[in-house]
Formats: sequence, structure tokens, C-alpha cells
Amino acid sequence: MTGVDPGRLDDQQLMKELEAIHRTRHDTLLHGSNDALRAHNERMAELEGEYLRRHPRRPVAGGRTRAGAREREAAGPA
Repeated sequence: MTGVDPGRLDDQQLMKELEAIHRTRHDTLLHGSNDALRAHNERMAELEGEYLRRHPRRPVAGGRTRAGAREREAAGPA
């Protein structure tokens, strides 16, 4: 594992780590080595998993569900 164990981060530190890893995702995907991308994937999964563990009942936007996507498709272009 690279970095601090996500379970040891407080909520503020966890969010800061998540924001940083999401900010660098696109560049790592396009320009990182296979090893860098693998490490990025693993770290992102660790951080996101910890967030989901702490927030199992997080609010989910209706438009971010399959039903919401179907409704958008049925409505046609905006």
C-alpha cells in the first residue's frame, strides 16, 4: 500500500486525499506508466472504500441511478 492507511485518516484528511486522487486521475490514465496506473487504481479503491464504509447511507441523487438515466433518455435532448 502507498500512503497512510485510509482508516487512520480523519474525515477531513480523507476528503482531501479523495479530492487529490480524483484531480490527478485523468492525467495518470493518459500519461502514467502501467505501474503508476495500477498504484493509482489501488489507492483510489482504498480511499473510496473507506469513504463508503464511513458513509453507507450517503445521499444518492435520483439522476445518478438507472431509473434516473432512463428518465433522461425518455425525455430526449435538453
